[in-house]
Amino acid sequence: METVQIRTGQREEMVDITGQLRSLIRAQGWTDGLLLLHCPHTTGAVTVNEGADPDVARDMVVNLGKLVPQRGDYCHAEGNSDAHIKSSLFGCDQMLMVEDGDIRLGTWQKVYFCEFDGPRARSLWVKFVAGA
Repeated sequence: METVQIRTGQREEMVDITGQLRSLIRAQGWTDGLLLLHCPHTTGAVTVNEGADPDVARDMVVNLGKLVPQRGDYCHAEGNSDAHIKSSLFGCDQMLMVEDGDIRLGTWQKVYFCEFDGPRARSLWVKFVAGA
């Protein structure tokens, strides 16, 4: 298992980690298989979405905040209940295909770490299964 380190700068943001993952794949010499990404944080997530237009990530964060506001009818005493809900909505895992030493993504797709309770230093666990 490998770890990708991510430093977030805002309470809520989507950080494009596609380049970091591609660098890791090259550095490890991984060619064909499956790449499992797991976020071990209960207020973070990982997703795949459009990366060509930065307004897409902005729109997702802003409008998710309207769906699940920071202040609401929450009993959790830490003040970050919305972050836990947002993390569950996005999910903590992604499985990606790797072919010829690169992630198989659609034309506009990028891989994002989703921060919902930052800024923080975060980790993303990465496991490669060859030939899968």
